[in-house]
Parts: sequence; C-alpha cells; structure tokens
Amino acid sequence: MDENPEFIATQIPIHLIGDCLTVGDIRNLCCIHRIPYSGKLNKEENLKRFEHHYCSNCESYYTIFKRDDRDKVKKEKAKVRSAIYRQQTKGRHQNNNTIHQEKSRKKKNKEKKSRKNKTSKHPAIPSVFPPRPASENLIHRIISGFCNDTDPSKFQEAGCAVCGQLTLLTKLKSLTEVKISYEPLINPLARKKEKQSLNDTDDDNELRSPILDPDCSHICEPCLGPLKKGKRPLKSLANFLWIGKVPQALQDLTYAEKMLIARVRHNRCLVRVSSGRAKMVANAIMFTNPTIKVYKTLPPSRQELSEVLAIVFTGPANPTQEEFKRTPMFVRRNKVAEALEWLKLNHSDYASLNISKDNLDTYEEEGIPVVVDYKRSDINEGNKIPSAMSKHDMEEEEGTEDGPCPFTVHGLTGPEYAKMSMQTLKLKALQHLENRGKTLKVGHDETQQSMYDNPQIYPQMFPWLFPYGLGGLTQAVHKKKLSDAEHKKLLLMYHDKRFQTDLYFPIIAFNHEQLKAGTTGSFLLARRRNFDSVASQLQKVNRSVLADLAKRMSEGEHVKPETEDEKLCFLFWIIWIM
Repeated sequence: MDENPEFIATQIPIHLIGDCLTVGDIRNLCCIHRIPYSGKLNKEENLKRFEHHYCSNCESYYTIFKRDDRDKVKKEKAKVRSAIYRQQTKGRHQNNNTIHQEKSRKKKNKEKKSRKNKTSKHPAIPSVFPPRPASENLIHRIISGFCNDTDPSKFQEAGCAVCGQLTLLTKLKSLTEVKISYEPLINPLARKKEKQSLNDTDDDNELRSPILDPDCSHICEPCLGPLKKGKRPLKSLANFLWIGKVPQALQDLTYAEKMLIARVRHNRCLVRVSSGRAKMVANAIMFTNPTIKVYKTLPPSRQELSEVLAIVFTGPANPTQEEFKRTPMFVRRNKVAEALEWLKLNHSDYASLNISKDNLDTYEEEGIPVVVDYKRSDINEGNKIPSAMSKHDMEEEEGTEDGPCPFTVHGLTGPEYAKMSMQTLKLKALQHLENRGKTLKVGHDETQQSMYDNPQIYPQMFPWLFPYGLGGLTQAVHKKKLSDAEHKKLLLMYHDKRFQTDLYFPIIAFNHEQLKAGTTGSFLLARRRNFDSVASQLQKVNRSVLADLAKRMSEGEHVKPETEDEKLCFLFWIIWIM
C-alpha cells in the first residue's frame, strides 16, 4: 500500500462503517466472520452483533480506502442529482400550470423585494418644475416608438380569399406562397353565376371550381390550418357563406330607392332634412315594425305611394330641384327599373316577383315621387336643434353646401310608435323636431315574414347587400356550428365593407338580436306532466284581463280576484307554478 498512495489499508470495527455497507455486504461479512445472519432483523440489529465480536479473521482482513478525487466526486454527484431530478419531474407534466404559477409567484415576490430595496436605498427625488428639456436620447426613443406603433404593417388589412374576412397583413399569407389543395372549397350549391338575360345558363365548369374571392390574393391562418388537413374551414365562403360581388345595377342607390326595391319591409322611418342658409343635413329615426311584411309587386303605383310616403321639407326658402337631388328621398325611375330587373334575373327570392311596367311609367324620370309639404323656417335659426348642441358647438349650421347631404340613422325606438298612422307619425316628428322634419314610410301587403329560422329574411330586406340571395343567416347547415351573432360579425368584417358602410344594416341586425333575446327570455316553461292542463287553461284566459292584473300587481297593488275572468287568470298562475 505504501507504493500506491491512492489506497490506505487499516483495521476499523465493522459496526463503525455500517452506514457505508449494504445489506448484501453485511450478509457476506457475517458469513466470513461466522456470525449468524437473520433476514428478519433490520440492518442496524445485524450490525450490533459485530460490536463485541472477535475472531482470527478480524486481524486477517483490512478495510481499504481510496483517495478522494474532488473533481470526479463533484461530477459524479452532479450526475446523481440530475438523475434524481429527472426521476422526480418525470410525472410532473400534468402539473406544468401549477409549477409555472409557483415560479411566476416567486419571481414577482423577488421583483417586489428588489423594488422595495431600491426605494429604500434611493429615496424619492422631489419633482422639479418646470421640468428639464428632453434629452436627445429621450426624443429619439419617443420618435422611434411612435414610428414603430404607426407603421403601416401594424394596421393595414386585406381580405382573405377563402373567408373574405378583413385581417391584418401580418397574419396573412400570399396564395402564391401556399402549396395546398383547394378541393374542399368546391361547392356548386353555394354560389351562382351572374345572368344578363333569361337565356343565360350557369357554367358547370365555373361552379365546380374552388370558391375563392377574386378580389383577394391572401389567405388567413384560421383558414389555412383546416385546408392543410383536407377539411373545409367553418367560416369559408364555400360553407354557404358566399354572397357575391355587388353589381353596378345595385350600387349608388338612394335611401328611398333601396326601400322601393326591397321585398321585405322591416321598419318605418322618419327622415328629417334641414336646410339652412347654405348647408343641408338629413337624419333618420327608425321605428320597429310589429310584423315583417313582404311585397308581391314592385314598385307600387304612384297613387299607392302617395298614401304611404310623406315628405316634409323645412328651410328658409322653397326647395329647388337641385336640393331634391341631394336628399336621400330622390328617386330615379330608370335606376329602380334596372335594379329590379337585375334582381329578378339573379336573386333567388325575386324570381316570382311581378315587376309592374305600368306603375313604373307613372313615375317621373327623376324627382320626388309624391307631393312635398313645405314649412318655412327662420333664416337666422340655422338647421341645428338647440337641445342637441354642446355648449362648445359654435357652428351655426351642419351638413354640406354641395353634393349629397349627410344622412345618419340614429337608432330604433320601441313599440310606442309602431301602430301610428303615417299622418300621426308626421305630426309627432314635426312636434319633436321643433316643427322641422321629414318623414318616409313604404307600404306592404299582408303576407308576414318571420325573423326566426328564415335564412332568406336578410337577403329580402337587403338585396343590395345580398345580390344573389345567398349567404343568409340561420341556415340549416350552420345549426349549432355558427350562431347568428357570429354570422353577423363575419358580415360586418367582410373585406369590401358593404355591411359596415350601409346606413342601417348594423342597427337592424343589432335590434333583431335584442328582440330575439327578449322573446327567448319570456318563453313560458311548463312541466311535461302539466302541459295539457296549462295549454287548455291558457286558451281560456282573457288577455286584456291578464294584462290589467299584471299592471296592477307590478304597481304594488294587492289584487283579489272577483270576476270569473280574474279567477281564471289566478287559477292559470297556480297551475303554472305547480
């Protein structure tokens, strides 16, 4: 051992080095020293048998120690620690969130302590006023930050050719860069080809090609993912969301012309046109219609239109033909005829429409189709409503001096004015707008249309937005996949912005959501076992009495049923509660 300094031989009692021995080592030592080994005893109890033991082998055997190599030992310990850590973290992948939260909590506490230490070491310096001029470095940082935040790449948008949605350019990829199959986008039933005459037929080859918007050259990430897997994206145009490009015949229509070509009339509208000394402006308040009506013949005759369209013009002087052209009430006969003829050829809901040539011939080529009532206003009043002005508003007039006057739709009222006649609405409008206003109402027939589960209700109300009658809401293929609210969001984000810039589509769509929410919340629910009795009692209930009782009870009155109708109402409530 003297020749090799790495090893040291010595005699040490076995029970003193027991911590370094394994159970197998102790068993072998017991065999060498002829000490009985018991498997029923633990390690410590077997080692105690060596404390008072002595034999000839105790002097013949030595304990040899090897020199400790610190570097190697450290490496070995590091290996052991890493192995232990891997073993401990082997099953922790399910608790990654907890580990991440714990780490972030510790990090926040550490940062909080460091901030406290900094504030304690560096007391707050009192602010100096006026502040010092900004340094060149600070100015450079401010300008650079502004340039980065206003860089066109941060806000420029383009349409996706697959879904037609406006998307940031940074989240789009060019179609030429993407190598995928567009076969899932083939759906001949989801689109139509424009017809110029009755003899035109659909081109099968064109309809069997993938549905991509020709005005877009990019694809968004939500559409790219499913296409890579060979699936059709939910929001793709091929998924019966194609609406087509707006033709020239349906572009640049005035407000009155749009109302005259729509098959479904969903509301009534009061339009206020105010003319000052130089400027003109128009505003509208919409009134919800109790029932949605549908036309069978368009346009109505001039005599019929005179019964449902009333126009009141206010200003310091009689309106001229040039002023009429600037208003949203101006109607061009040829434009209306062209729009109706195009819709009859291409719109799915206009195929059965009767276009009356006789009625069209009764209209002037350009002008207001009915008699205009004029009310003179003081030239010094301007065209503003004092109650609607801010104290900081110093302008005497609003609007434009030439070109189409601004036209704004302000909102929808409740059912308060829904059943008023045209004359009553006109009087109300004149009274509300300080005897200066303009009203419009378009007639209808008695056929009703429902806004529930009716995919064609919006294409009939807005044919200038849905020119082919396709892409309507509440389609059967979208049930439980695409809600009405989500579908309306898609329409508002369509790349040509036709739905955003329309005068009243956003407000009508929002109003319908409110009506549906209110109706859904007021449905009568009954248990199945009580349904027959509830239904029979409900048919016998006097609705006027029920409404009167509800009003009296809502006002806090203690109501005791006296008449038979009142008792029947209370009986119905009891059955409903049970």
